[in-house]
Amino acid sequence: MASGRALAANDSEGMVKLIAHAETDRILGCHIVGPSAADLVQQVAIAMEFGSSAEDIGMTVFAHPTLSESVHEAALAVNGHAIHIPNRKKRK
Repeated sequence: MASGRALAANDSEGMVKLIAHAETDRILGCHIVGPSAADLVQQVAIAMEFGSSAEDIGMTVFAHPTLSESVHEAALAVNGHAIHIPNRKKRK
């Protein structure tokens, strides 16, 4: 529901969730379900190969409107900075 592109295509079922190390913020994995999941997971795999953090992806500019913005939103959500979805409180 946070992706304008998915809403415009009337195909908003799905989710993107990034898993990052609590202390280092390094990306450990992701869950992607929905349209174009195979295309979106490649971005995260490349980021993992280069040892990127969730903050690195969050600071990257993504084209708008695209489905890949969902990866950006998930990266922002890791540190409580999501724009289009409610932010969860970090566990201590």
